[in-house]
Amino acid sequence: MTYSGEVRVGGSADVHELKDLMITKVAVGPMNNNAYLLRCRATDEQLLIDAAADAGTLLGTIGDDGIASVVTTHRHGDHWQALAEVVAATRARTYAGREDAEGIPVPTDVPLDDGDVVRVGEVRLTARHLVGHTPGSIVLVYDDPHGHPHVFTGDCLFPGGPGRTTNTADFASLMDGLEEKIFGPLPDETWIYPGHGNDTTLGSERPRLAEWRSRGW
Repeated sequence: MTYSGEVRVGGSADVHELKDLMITKVAVGPMNNNAYLLRCRATDEQLLIDAAADAGTLLGTIGDDGIASVVTTHRHGDHWQALAEVVAATRARTYAGREDAEGIPVPTDVPLDDGDVVRVGEVRLTARHLVGHTPGSIVLVYDDPHGHPHVFTGDCLFPGGPGRTTNTADFASLMDGLEEKIFGPLPDETWIYPGHGNDTTLGSERPRLAEWRSRGW
């Protein structure tokens, strides 16, 4: 079936099948968080992005093969409510942005800085550090050698705009980071997987950058 990226809490997961990577998207919790299970097709190793809520649903999605690692995109509580239970059940190694690690109540085994590589089997994901939504938000970029890039943006980018910020300085910082590290180097075909709601592409959002700057959110 064709991947749509449209999931709902209590509903089925949606699977995006790439040549080297399988991406399973599931919605969990009262804030409709997205969690993403990445599986390397060559090795079957798995990585979870954001153990947001509902450990039972996440562990059922993970299955008997377990996960080698779990990445928390940022420190906000709705993105790690199930982290302790998932880690206890899987013994997964934990990753998070260095500046946000202290705000996550499960110890971070590997603090991430801008440009660090996170591996899932033979697949490489590049961490990009974006400041504004939180001090240590991490976006993961998969530059698919067989197609266009895929980016897991946490709460830094959604359809229709950047993530929430609380002041003009943080907003400017987040917009600067998005333009420099995401919109600048990546093509319009780049697929965006946000922390809540439906997916989008950079091409769909790029024409609105000036509008976002003007409105200030």
